[in-house]
Amino acid sequence: MPVLSIKNKYMTDQKNNPLHGITLEQMLTFLVETMGWPYLGEAVKINCFQTNPTIKSSLTFLRKTPWARAKVESLYLYVLRDLKRAERFGGENKQ
Repeated sequence: MPVLSIKNKYMTDQKNNPLHGITLEQMLTFLVETMGWPYLGEAVKINCFQTNPTIKSSLTFLRKTPWARAKVESLYLYVLRDLKRAERFGGENKQ
């Protein structure tokens, strides 16, 4: 039973983590679909986003490079906040 309590503690510690349960591939795919490779290459200046970009090559680089992964995670959170803010203000204008 101690293992169960540790697991429950870990899960409750993650409830305020917006990245919990989101894979790097999901983040990258969302950013590419939402913004496109050109924007991603401007926002995060790394070669794998600017020269022949693919999800696979980008994931390989990001998994090996912590600073680049941190930038992508930060951009993902920024874009999510921006979209939620736009929805909120867009909804208020309709009423």
